[in-house]
Amino acid sequence: MKIIIAGAYDIGTHLAKLLSRNNQDIVLIDEDEERLANVSTDYDLMTINESPSNIRTLKDAGTHKADLFIAVTPDENLNMNSCIIAHALGAKRTVARIDNYELISPEHQNFFKNLGIDSLIYPEMLAAINIINGMKMSWVRQRWDIIDGALVMLGIKLHETCEILDRPLREVCGPEEPYHIVAIKRKGETIIPGGNDQLKQYDLVYFMTTKNFIPYIRRIVGKEHYVDVKNVMIMGGGRTAVRAVKMLPEYMEAKIIEVDAHRCEYLNNVVDTDHVMVINGDGRDLSLLVEESIKNTQAFVATTGSTETNILACLAAKRLGVRKTVAMVENLDYVSMAESLDIGTIVNKKALAASHIYQMMLDADVQNIRFLMNANADVVEFAAQEGSKVTRKKVHELNLPKGATIGGLVRHGVGHLVSGGTQIETGDTVVVYCHEVNLKKLETFFRK
Repeated sequence: MKIIIAGAYDIGTHLAKLLSRNNQDIVLIDEDEERLANVSTDYDLMTINESPSNIRTLKDAGTHKADLFIAVTPDENLNMNSCIIAHALGAKRTVARIDNYELISPEHQNFFKNLGIDSLIYPEMLAAINIINGMKMSWVRQRWDIIDGALVMLGIKLHETCEILDRPLREVCGPEEPYHIVAIKRKGETIIPGGNDQLKQYDLVYFMTTKNFIPYIRRIVGKEHYVDVKNVMIMGGGRTAVRAVKMLPEYMEAKIIEVDAHRCEYLNNVVDTDHVMVINGDGRDLSLLVEESIKNTQAFVATTGSTETNILACLAAKRLGVRKTVAMVENLDYVSMAESLDIGTIVNKKALAASHIYQMMLDADVQNIRFLMNANADVVEFAAQEGSKVTRKKVHELNLPKGATIGGLVRHGVGHLVSGGTQIETGDTVVVYCHEVNLKKLETFFRK
């Protein structure tokens, strides 16, 4: 597959990293020679030091043969113009990153499609969804609902209260148990576990289960004492914060602390003031946090443009007694550090946007894909096609690539966990957890 990426910024370079694992034909275009040099030394791709809106540049890049053209510069106008030109030159599919939320409204979809822009990506919306999901369950680091919640994946940090520590998984995770452990993150290493592996204190463990067994999972991991989130304090009133408070469940109330007085006036005009209070102040001011009753707050979310500020603010909130913290960490180099400091949910817009685009490179009927930044892995929903390899053998006979494990499947809207003796049927949506796996190779198991 030929993929052209316009913009060697955060999303573009992260996307190039993901795609280069699958030996794709990648061309990266950017006007800044230094940015391109930093990328080309790390990944197997071709670079072009020109403007992505230049017709000659796009012709030289082979846009007429492109299966996917992705424009992810910081300039939404440049992105949309590049996609329009790329479509006119013959690119099969185009994707543009935007900064204006109004553009992703469903009624505009056909308009942009007719212009030649197949998909619009608004990273702040993806981040807001992640933040809200992280707050709905205070005891969970990550939650992913699959097919409207028919299956649920939970990323949980284990502590001494967990009752299934230090025992072989074959004893605590058998076919009769209502969960499947698909991966373990331990001291920077991702483990696809077998029956002899054991869970250890401080592991980040990914459970696959069904919604009705979430309380059971909560009990066995020793998290019943975690209170549910009803009051939220958000530091930073940027676009991500606005989208997040607009998606707040009705039972939650929020306070946004924003240092810029003019931004506060804007926030008061766009948010629901019945559920959201806007406070003009510095979220790093501990006396202000105490004054605003942070001790009665169950969740603290830091969404400023500074990764360092967000991490430090979350640490301060934890010291003041807040159980659930969420930090925007835009610098990927800081993710491991934030993990080691026990920051709760970590949100990275570029990783979320790259994951969203990533699924477009796959040919099979892929329902969804998510890159789990914490575990350096993908969770992919594949639709099993008629006559495909996965429908001809039981799971234990499939000989899936090393690093891939099936966590569950959804059949006729009902979620089912998978064991070695499970027979996958045509039309099943199969959830596969992948660590360092070539997704194009895995995809062949689901195609006829």
